[in-house]
Amino acid sequence: MPVDITSAREALAALPNDPGVRKPDPIVVGDDITRTFGGLKAVDVQHIEIQRGVITALIGPNGAGKTTLFNLLTGFDVPDSGSWAFNDQSLAKVPAYKVARLGMVRTFQLTKVLSKLTVIENMRLGATGQRGEKFFPSIFKAFWRAQEDEITSRADDLLARFKLDKKRGDFAGSLSGGQRKLLEMARALMVDPELIMLDEPMAGVNPALKQSLLGHVKSLRDEGRTVLFVEHDMDMVRDISDWVIVMAQGQIVAEGTPEAVMADQRVIDAYLGAHHDADLSEMDEEALAAQVEAEINAEENEA
Repeated sequence: MPVDITSAREALAALPNDPGVRKPDPIVVGDDITRTFGGLKAVDVQHIEIQRGVITALIGPNGAGKTTLFNLLTGFDVPDSGSWAFNDQSLAKVPAYKVARLGMVRTFQLTKVLSKLTVIENMRLGATGQRGEKFFPSIFKAFWRAQEDEITSRADDLLARFKLDKKRGDFAGSLSGGQRKLLEMARALMVDPELIMLDEPMAGVNPALKQSLLGHVKSLRDEGRTVLFVEHDMDMVRDISDWVIVMAQGQIVAEGTPEAVMADQRVIDAYLGAHHDADLSEMDEEALAAQVEAEINAEENEA
């Protein structure tokens, strides 16, 4: 059922900026999710909800537990405790490939394209339920040829949409970092997911491709999909997010609309810094240099 984006945004804007706040129509709900590595509790999330049909950003400093939480929700890691559900279906102990088949897929900070396969071969691998993957049907082309043609046609449409159609026959390993990000996002859509989770989609992408990626992320929401993404680029977060969740030291410390979160003093102190809303190019260079030097000296004195 298509989601009314305007109504969803209005409903979110009316919510309090409390960690773990209840959403009007959550697609993912999690409780008491913890993950410990040695003596470090990397994730300690009491309650999390992801609103259906909007773009939610997950931000926080390095080591906050964002990617670990991604791994736990999608079955790539196992928590020490906790429960979570996708469309009211429990995902506890569900392996990653089954999570993807349910319609919840993710991309990675370091792209996972298969370098020695061509772009179109990478795309075909993203499709599920292929008859040719089973031993006996694979022997007889008549059993799977029509389905593979349909999968290839769908893959070609996505490559054209992501402007990778000219790279169709190239090895994936020959693509630039930004093109690999596009390929991974396109391949994820071969599953036709309800929820797509993007781990730092802008990391390592040159400025020429950033706007293209931004447009593609927005188009996912426009199609009625839900997007959850991890990102450090605050300009991107402001531009495309409908809701922002802030993590620090494994916990959710704040939530809200981008405007509310960027103005939250706790978030500024923990993550964004005093100049989060300033254009550094307009600042007095000498004053900025003096301030940086003072901060370095203060750190050295503390050490």
